[in-house]
Formats: sequence, structure tokens, C-alpha cells
Amino acid sequence: MARSRYKIFDNQYPYFVTGTIIQWLPLFSNPEVVQYLFNSLVFMQEHQRLRVYAFVIMENHLHLVVSSHNLSKELGDFKSFTARQIIDYYKRNDSNLILKKLADEKQVFKKDRVYQFWQEGSHPQEIQTKNMMIQKIEYIHNNPVRRGYVEEAVHWRYSSARNYLFGSGLIPVCKDW
Repeated sequence: MARSRYKIFDNQYPYFVTGTIIQWLPLFSNPEVVQYLFNSLVFMQEHQRLRVYAFVIMENHLHLVVSSHNLSKELGDFKSFTARQIIDYYKRNDSNLILKKLADEKQVFKKDRVYQFWQEGSHPQEIQTKNMMIQKIEYIHNNPVRRGYVEEAVHWRYSSARNYLFGSGLIPVCKDW
């Protein structure tokens, strides 16, 4: 697969990004696996490596609106760290079928690993205006509604919709934009 044509050009703006599990495997339906994502996002926020404005985690992908001084590097670190944690989780739990799928789907050029968890790229889209920020956050929050999983965005547990409606959620988000 060719490298993505989407690039992060300007770190002064937030970006809408997507992370997808290889072959769209529904591994985020496991709350323990999702917790690795949350732990990593909170760590990166606490160490001022990443600002999270909005998120949604679906069964096989996630969407974020984030910013950083070096967003490409931080997204790479996030994906690398979470992949390692989740693969180790599946090893500890003898989830051989899942591990086989992650090994079978590894890109040929990735010689430094046995498994591949994330699809290549994150399709970053720069957010330059308030209207675009609102549109991307609404898109993120309504993803589970469009899929028919919930009737209202705030009912989806793995979303920042609660942060925006109630003031807090599962992890903190930056609402100053």
C-alpha cells in the first residue's frame, strides 16, 4: 500500500485524524483494549505532548481532533505505543487467532515487527476555522449515531460528547479553541 498523500504541514492548527485497525478488525469492542488508548492519550496530555479537543472510539477505528508542537511524531508515538500495549495484551491472553490476523496483515516492508495493528496513515485534515472545528467535532460525536449504535451522541461511552454537554467525560478534553 502506498503512503498516504495527507500530511501535517502546520503545527499551529489542530487536525482531524483517523486511526484504523488493520482490516477493520473490531478490537475496540473490548473495554480493556480501549483503556490502553485512553491511558496513552491522558499520558500525552499530562506531559503536554498532545492536546485533545474531541474523540470517538468505534469498534475498529478512532477519530481525534488534536494538536501538538510536533503532531506527526506524537501521533506516531501514540500508534506505536498503543499497538505494542494491545499486542502484548493479546499475547498475555493467548488470543492466537487475533495475533495471527495481525501477523498476516503486516506490511511486507515492515521488517522490524511481527505484527501490524494500525493501518498506515491518519489522513490528517488541518482545521483553520471555528466553523470547521465545530463541523469536525459534530462529525466525531455523531459517528455512533450515524452507525445506529445510539440515538444520542452523549449515550456513546467512548466519545467526548459528554465532555461538551456535561463538562466532563472519561478523559479530559481541551474546549478552548
